[in-house]
Amino acid sequence: MTFVMKIISTIILALGVAFASLMFVIYTALTVSVGRHILIFLILLVAIGIIVFWTLGIFNKINLKKLSIFAGIYFGICLLIFVGQQGYAYYLDSLEVVSNQDVDLNEYKPFVNGTKAVDLEEEATFQIEDDLPVIDGATALYPIYSSFARAVYPEADYDLHNSEVMANQTTGAYDHLLDGHADLIFAAGPSEHQENRFEEKGKTLDLTPIGREAFVFFVHPDNPVDSLTVEEIQGIYSAEITNWQELGGNDEEIRAFQRPEDSGSQTTLQKIMGDIPLMEPPTDDVVSGMGGIIEETSTYRNHKNAIGFSFRFFANEMVDHGKIKFLEIDGVAPSKASIRDDSYPFASEFYAVSAGTENEHVPGFIEWILSEQGQEIIEKVGYVPVSE
Repeated sequence: MTFVMKIISTIILALGVAFASLMFVIYTALTVSVGRHILIFLILLVAIGIIVFWTLGIFNKINLKKLSIFAGIYFGICLLIFVGQQGYAYYLDSLEVVSNQDVDLNEYKPFVNGTKAVDLEEEATFQIEDDLPVIDGATALYPIYSSFARAVYPEADYDLHNSEVMANQTTGAYDHLLDGHADLIFAAGPSEHQENRFEEKGKTLDLTPIGREAFVFFVHPDNPVDSLTVEEIQGIYSAEITNWQELGGNDEEIRAFQRPEDSGSQTTLQKIMGDIPLMEPPTDDVVSGMGGIIEETSTYRNHKNAIGFSFRFFANEMVDHGKIKFLEIDGVAPSKASIRDDSYPFASEFYAVSAGTENEHVPGFIEWILSEQGQEIIEKVGYVPVSE
């Protein structure tokens, strides 16, 4: 092969490798979250290696035996990096996840066959046949207000995201209430940011307490720490306490997971912290709906050194299966009894929230929710009613 042909073939190879690498980088950036930066770096290493070793070989800059040895070592290291990255990704996938995205709310739809929504023993004393109030709310409260709809609304297939009975999570529910796309939502109290948005639009939030729930902190069941004080929780989430050993546990760094801004649980954490600044949460780079990359607060993964939070009802099943354990706070375990007698420090109310709706059925609906029948539904679902 002539010198010119060697140059041409090297240029063609380099262009081909560069194009293939670009395609792999784009694909990796759009589809991989765990270790994406490592994979992109690895793609570039392999591309550079192919071009360099091809060039050294075709121009006889090093004898073939040595070239083969160096190439074998180089690409062997690349393979080890890839195997290590894939092993770590597999490990993360194997960890139990606490995320409201994983709850199949279709099982709780009001009139689906075999629904997990609860029934009253007798017909509801309040019924709505037409001009149904559009209701929305937090994922963890959907079993409650789906059961309300089952008792009060006419039978229909209510789509989770576009109907009179929706479940768009706390943030989406407040957005719908603000925009007039919902008449009544069921959620924890609004964040300061959400309150400000309603004020800017000249709307007043009307919050009616309808039930009580415990805000819980949980850890891996093998974590020797069983109880924390309120001050220790604040210390963890302000990054003043960073090692479990400071709390009587193992000598491990604390992984303190948080939830996205304006979610009901994150708002509750912020209220617990008061004026104490929150630490920066761990984040993941994830693919957004439009194909771009966004940074999102990491979903809780059950590392042995992790701590997370949620509402009791939502995480109870994982506790029952031994996957996580709830922490006592100031020596009090979260339970229906400690919520009722207010001995658990983080027991709080959840609300039926309206904002000046013109739907004439909303006041009567809220009144019925506070009645014996409405409170019975809250009790049956697994929450604590506000009226005993």
